[in-house]
Amino acid sequence: MNTEFLIPIAFFAMVYGIVYLLVRRKERVALIEKGADANIFESSGYRPSSLKWGLLLVGIGTGILLGKILAVYTTLNEEAAFFSMICMFGGIGLIIYHLIANKFETPGRP
Repeated sequence: MNTEFLIPIAFFAMVYGIVYLLVRRKERVALIEKGADANIFESSGYRPSSLKWGLLLVGIGTGILLGKILAVYTTLNEEAAFFSMICMFGGIGLIIYHLIANKFETPGRP
């Protein structure tokens, strides 16, 4: 398997990560010097990550199942059926997670 293409991708990802961390550090130092609180970078509220991963994996599993059904019972190519259904149902799972997580973060709601 030809994996030489991963070297430049990893290099640019590493450079991006270093620049991002340096810029974020400078922003925090500037906020502290002005007397502001640097906690604005912290995420607010509780977001259950196990719920996100659970919904994503259930969506992917459903996508694999429906992709197989599409591949067997239609003239759709097997790779296209699997890829489209996995992406669609994985995305639907993440959208459902977003809606549920927003319900947790909204103040005043039970």
